[in-house]
Amino acid sequence: MSQKPGWLKTHGAPWERGEAKVVYDNPWIRVTEHQARAPTGQPALYGLVGFKNLALAVLPVHDDGSIVLVGQSRFPAQDYSWELPEGGGPLDADPLEGAKRELREEAGLAAAHWQVILQTQLSNSVTDERAIGYLATSLTPLEPDPDETELLALERVPFREALEAAMAGHLKDMLTVAMLLRGYHMAREGALPAALARAMLG
Repeated sequence: MSQKPGWLKTHGAPWERGEAKVVYDNPWIRVTEHQARAPTGQPALYGLVGFKNLALAVLPVHDDGSIVLVGQSRFPAQDYSWELPEGGGPLDADPLEGAKRELREEAGLAAAHWQVILQTQLSNSVTDERAIGYLATSLTPLEPDPDETELLALERVPFREALEAAMAGHLKDMLTVAMLLRGYHMAREGALPAALARAMLG
């Protein structure tokens, strides 16, 4: 990882958390209402959605530069979404094992080589959800084993085609978009094996 630029520094005071009250709790999230103080010194009421799992995403790239996307109906936006294999893993568990599980269950794939390519915060104004993204290569097929609530479709598409679909707004899952852009950046900047980069860039 490159050295942090000098301009990436903290300015001003942080948010202060005061009295907190849990207003909703289930096995996946906890919503807490905080009496808080803003960096400006002003009092504020802050609702925080706390996640009990780490978000995990996998960019599975075949030797020919194609990738696997998963299609499924999503509840919050009430739409159909094409995404990379994604899921969640317990905060106290090895995220790589969770990523391997998601790739196997959703895409029916195993990978010989794994690399962390993205660590990010998702919607950090109202949630504490964090995500880790992996590049998975040297893929071999397995039998998919989706969760009992998942009705999944699979498509193997050229990496560049998926990237262009994301840039056109057809792929809207933010973790998928970020992972595709990261993969593109790595291929362009020489951070991937040359043959794989050429295959991905088409």
